[in-house]
Amino acid sequence: MEKLLPENDKFAITIGRQFGSGGRELGKALAREFGIAYYDKELLVEAARQAGLSTEFFENSDEKAPSFLSGVFPFNMGMNPGVWYNSNSISDDSIYNTQSDVMRRIASANSCVIVGRSADYVLRDHPRAIHLFVSAPEDECIKRIMKRADCHDEAAARTKLRKINKLRSNFYNFYTDKRWGDAASYDLCFDSSRLPVEEAVYVVAEYIRRRFGIDPYGKGFRY
Repeated sequence: MEKLLPENDKFAITIGRQFGSGGRELGKALAREFGIAYYDKELLVEAARQAGLSTEFFENSDEKAPSFLSGVFPFNMGMNPGVWYNSNSISDDSIYNTQSDVMRRIASANSCVIVGRSADYVLRDHPRAIHLFVSAPEDECIKRIMKRADCHDEAAARTKLRKINKLRSNFYNFYTDKRWGDAASYDLCFDSSRLPVEEAVYVVAEYIRRRFGIDPYGKGFRY
């Protein structure tokens, strides 16, 4: 259950991550530990609802740089997935802006963890936002990908890993003035092969305490 911190104690954690590095696991662990909201694919649902579009429409463009070949995409009004209205369209930028508006609204209302989607850049002006990046050696990522059954073949896992990382990198680099995975873009960077999730959670908790003078557990602790 989400804990209600004092108004001035709300904070946001954003997580950029390599595919298969465990960034989602860390995000869920942080949200669970601090009792705050977690957003990943949920952002797509909320952004689609806000824009009056089908969720599938946002999923097709999720963390992908604009396609200049297609320019704009026709969108489904949401009632019948088999009916498409060619007279209506929305640009890649409109999708990104809608999703960004959702992130800013969520982060201003409650403490939260947001995974991916250039959230660190979107929330760059948030007074209490902490930006993380999670990576791991390629072979370690492949092990995690196969363990969670995303791929059953090592070669397929390696191909998928490189493809998705390229998509995420292109998306981030296009929409921000930073570079995806560059340590200068984040507050804390974790190699998930070197530090267990529970230890990373502890580091983040201490960082929140020491940087903002607040207790992420909502117990009123102050430095």
